[in-house]
Amino acid sequence: MDPVRNPFAPGAGSQPPELAGREEIIAAADTALQRVLLGRPTQSQMLLGLRGVGKTVLLNKIEQIAEKHGYLTSFIEAPEDRKLVELLYPKIHQVLRKLSFNEAAKVATHAALRALRSFAGAFKISVRDFTVSVDPEPGVADSGNLEYDITELFLKVGEAAKAAGRGWALLIDEVQYLSPEELGALIVAIHRINQKALPVLLFGAGLPAIAALSGDAKSYAERLFIFPKVDALPNKHAANAIRQPIEEEGESIDGKLLDAIVTLTKGYPYFLQEWGYQVWNASTRSPIEMDCFEVAEKEALRRLDEGFFKVRIDRLTPKEKEYVIAMARLGPGPYRSSDVAEVLGEKLTSLGPRRAQIIAKGMIYSPAHGDIAFTVPMFHEYLERHWIVD
Repeated sequence: MDPVRNPFAPGAGSQPPELAGREEIIAAADTALQRVLLGRPTQSQMLLGLRGVGKTVLLNKIEQIAEKHGYLTSFIEAPEDRKLVELLYPKIHQVLRKLSFNEAAKVATHAALRALRSFAGAFKISVRDFTVSVDPEPGVADSGNLEYDITELFLKVGEAAKAAGRGWALLIDEVQYLSPEELGALIVAIHRINQKALPVLLFGAGLPAIAALSGDAKSYAERLFIFPKVDALPNKHAANAIRQPIEEEGESIDGKLLDAIVTLTKGYPYFLQEWGYQVWNASTRSPIEMDCFEVAEKEALRRLDEGFFKVRIDRLTPKEKEYVIAMARLGPGPYRSSDVAEVLGEKLTSLGPRRAQIIAKGMIYSPAHGDIAFTVPMFHEYLERHWIVD
């Protein structure tokens, strides 16, 4: 089959040709965006899921919808080594620059720019190419208290957007890397924005623990956000994610091969994209049939092992690798922390710091008290292939 026409797009955040099974999440975001522009109350969203389930893809889709409705958008990926204020500053500056060209919003935008200048001074943000050519406004967003100042800054941006008849959508990926203080400040800011009925929405995405972390940060978070679970696709939708792009290219796929792909990938979108990509390239004709299975399987596993999985294991220290390998020896999980300690022959209490560090790196999470699980689907199978020697 012609690789140029291959409709599949395996890659972090790459939008697949078919967003099968995500219609409810997309529709809820679309409704929220439209309600806010009408001044009606609604909830922001935090998308929760494991690696490779398509959270970033959904954030990108929501951003497209927001822009279609006239929103100004800011997309941020929260890293582990930078502060939220450093990420927000250039994004908000960009939004306000765009709003400054709207005659009806000039006064409100000027006030917001002054607040942004105050904010930069309070948190000693290196502005470099994003210098704000206005004087700071004393007493606004300059206390040095993150919770107070982000709230005041967001209110000013919301007022400028409202004056322009626009909305502002802030989209944050990898929310689990925000500190508790940063997450709490965002929640407080959105709470105040809702009270003032300003056209600002926050869409976040992160690992499953975010719901609990949000609740820990502020008890009312569950009333401000909905927490859609982004999981593996049911068999019907997983099959459609493979079949429909192929059929849209005027080709077809054998039902037996389609069933095998759905079973092997367990419906995880990233794996579906990789398998779709490989069976297309491995096939010499349409319909795509089982005779290309072995070639496609070998190449799919090679690419997943050398890319998707390897970049995760490479982030761990030797002792941390030892811990996750012990987890994999117990099977697919979830795992009891006490069982992992037993495999390692160490005391549960002595392993606490190591476990916490692996959680902080986003490799594992705690789905329930005393339990741990991998954030990467089928990671135990990768470890069994390459790291476990019986």
